[in-house]
Amino acid sequence: MTRESVIAANRFGLGARPGELPDISKDPRGWLLQQLHGPGRTPAEFRNLPRTAGILVEFSELRNARRGERAADRDEPAPDIVRELTRNFREHYLQQTQARYRHAAATDFPFHERLVHFWSNHFAVSADKPPVTAVAGSFENEAIRPHLHGSFAELLVAAEQHPSMILYLDNQRSIGPDSRIGKRANRRRGDREIGLNENLAREILELHTLGVDGGYTQDDVTTFAKVITGWSIGGADPRGRMAEGTPGEFEFRENIHEPGAHRIMGKKYEDRGVRQGEAVLHDLALHPATAKHIATKLARHFVADDPPPQLVESIASAYMESGGDLPTVHAALVNADESWQHTLAKYKTPQDLVVSTFRAFDRVPDDGKLIVGALDTMGHTPYRPGSPAGWPDTAAAWGGADSLYKRIEWSNTVARFVGPLVNPLTLGEDVLGPALGSRTRQAISRAASVMQGMTLLLASPEFQRR
Repeated sequence: MTRESVIAANRFGLGARPGELPDISKDPRGWLLQQLHGPGRTPAEFRNLPRTAGILVEFSELRNARRGERAADRDEPAPDIVRELTRNFREHYLQQTQARYRHAAATDFPFHERLVHFWSNHFAVSADKPPVTAVAGSFENEAIRPHLHGSFAELLVAAEQHPSMILYLDNQRSIGPDSRIGKRANRRRGDREIGLNENLAREILELHTLGVDGGYTQDDVTTFAKVITGWSIGGADPRGRMAEGTPGEFEFRENIHEPGAHRIMGKKYEDRGVRQGEAVLHDLALHPATAKHIATKLARHFVADDPPPQLVESIASAYMESGGDLPTVHAALVNADESWQHTLAKYKTPQDLVVSTFRAFDRVPDDGKLIVGALDTMGHTPYRPGSPAGWPDTAAAWGGADSLYKRIEWSNTVARFVGPLVNPLTLGEDVLGPALGSRTRQAISRAASVMQGMTLLLASPEFQRR
């Protein structure tokens, strides 16, 4: 085992499994690079999950049926629509969550899976907003997972046009003031900006591409919001109800699109319907500010909370030179010497801790509720960052006495479950190798019981960091 194999498995991957480090030691960088394109086919855990369109149609039909029942029989009220929908939302959410973590615990492509999670968090949709609760996982599987082998522009378009993103940021409700529907509304209400929603435009510029200091203005946000009016969901009218079109899928609605040419960040974009907004996205994807923003986030996530400037620069250069080709960008991260300098530079998020624990015991969780409960207790509920900014990626966000206490409680729970079945010192050497320090070894060897030794291992600085 080598120090580099520990970094490859724990920092770039999701945590080592027993017996994995010796194989990685043969060529740690090569082990990572061969994962960049992921598995050759869709992982088994995701093949039978319902797709977003089907889920949205299902809920629309259920809601309409219950409303019809209520209207047809006034003397006997229909079942509570909100309660029934919430239960169904929750069932889909748990199904998607269980698939996500079963795959994370078992995958032979842990670097690729960490990249899936990274980009899913970059384009965050939060499941605390119905009906996004039921489609946050399908967003990851449909918009993120299949697009890590091409360009950032392709990933960007897929993410912004996915129904989950449209719903989360309410773009199906955004109406161009000079569109056909907008003009009728304006005549009735006398409000030139009736119905325009800037949420999606703002988050694309601020979070997904250029970054907060990327050189755009408020006028650019407003203009971009007009350009992407009409980006909606098949069957959804401006109030979010399912009506016409292909139900549950992305659809461009000309009757609410703001017509005409528009200028964004100094460039004029002619009115070409949906292609007008896509042209803006492609230009944003190739902007130097986007390259720097993406490079900084990758370096921060994988290497250090305060990433080395030279590392950020080298990733950004690879981004610009390749036209945003994601495998090239990810390879630049792996090949940079700065990425391999310190063994335990990053503090694990609760998700990292839970997944790496399952991998350390080479166990695939049977019950998705167990994982959701553990992560919820530690403040990292799956698919629920609570804002479009996603989950924070620095130790300061996950530190503090209360957070540490909950991590120790998690370690205790796992240790009680495992009992005397696994020797903690042997396990520590197997999954941490040379990163397991002498103090931790000594503490484990002096533990009063195997269970206490296991708690000490899982709560140790070496296991809590990557």
